[in-house]
Amino acid sequence: MESLPLEGLKVVEFSHMVMGPSIGLILGDLGAEVIKIEPEGGDHTRKLLGSGAGYFPMFNRNKRSVCLNLKSPEGHTEALRLIDDADVVIENFRPGALAKLGLGAEDLRARNPRLIYCSAKGFLTGPYENRTALDEVAQMMGGLAYMTGPPGRPLRAGASVIDVTGAMFGVIGILAALERRHRDGEGASVKCSLFETTAFLVGQHIAQYAVTGQPANPMPARISAWAVYDVFETKNPDEQLFVGVVSDGQWKDFCAELNLTEFASDAELAQNNNRVLQRDRILPVLRELFAGMTREELVARLGAIGLPFAPIVRPQELLDDPHLQAEGGLVEVTLENGTKAKLPALPIEIDGARMGLRHDLPKPGEDGDALLGKAESGAESR
Repeated sequence: MESLPLEGLKVVEFSHMVMGPSIGLILGDLGAEVIKIEPEGGDHTRKLLGSGAGYFPMFNRNKRSVCLNLKSPEGHTEALRLIDDADVVIENFRPGALAKLGLGAEDLRARNPRLIYCSAKGFLTGPYENRTALDEVAQMMGGLAYMTGPPGRPLRAGASVIDVTGAMFGVIGILAALERRHRDGEGASVKCSLFETTAFLVGQHIAQYAVTGQPANPMPARISAWAVYDVFETKNPDEQLFVGVVSDGQWKDFCAELNLTEFASDAELAQNNNRVLQRDRILPVLRELFAGMTREELVARLGAIGLPFAPIVRPQELLDDPHLQAEGGLVEVTLENGTKAKLPALPIEIDGARMGLRHDLPKPGEDGDALLGKAESGAESR
């Protein structure tokens, strides 16, 4: 790709953890110059342990780093120099935190009317807007944890799906505001949130309630729309396989490929809804059959007839996935200890090309001298 779509766009990011950095990551991967403002000593996210250990390396490539003490006059002035010719500012701190420092949307847009100021928060405007929220809080109060776990055992999804999806909505808002700016020359204040993102994601279940009058059951206890839509054990108990048969044509091909003559000859099973009513008859036969076959054999046979299937894999096993390895699906970054790590690329192709690495993970403040000197020169020229 000769040039990236957002090349020439300047973004200043005040963020930590996942949601704010994800917005910057997406914009940076798409070509924007993203300047991450970190506190002196570096973003505390860099030092998280356990499930937080992967946050910084995953969400901070293609960024430059400047460390500033925003509470000091010097740090505040230097931040303003960077922002005065910026196109976008991103922040995901507590409501009002940056405004108290004179770095809120109203202050910055008064200085730079073309600025698009994106705030990533727990909630949009309303009774909850000043509450503190996290991905897990939103999943619990937004209905997603209820739908994910078995009845009586709400369970958060196994990744920061609300942080990342909320960030995607933030990017959509930024891009929409940029398009409007092309027409009227004015910036905008954009806000994205965790809670409303969660509500949007469970909207299908709210709609189901509206259509049927019955509340949606948690996913582990749901009545599936298809008879064969489940995870099965194979000959090796460690190698499970999800299989879905989601059309009458697929059912016919499925029975033929696996020699299920009893099912194939039963006219009552030819239509999906009848099969759903006879799941208790169908599934035990399939479980016994699959348990005598290797996953490799099943994948080959199901793939040959075009059925949806998926081996159940662990995240680290994706590093060996031939599809991700083939066309730029993994991006190599350098961790703080100097070791290399391959991480998923942005899941977008433009003109057949994937977005790669332009700037490795920055060390705390490593771009300060270059960027602050450039900002100072720009301020003097104006």
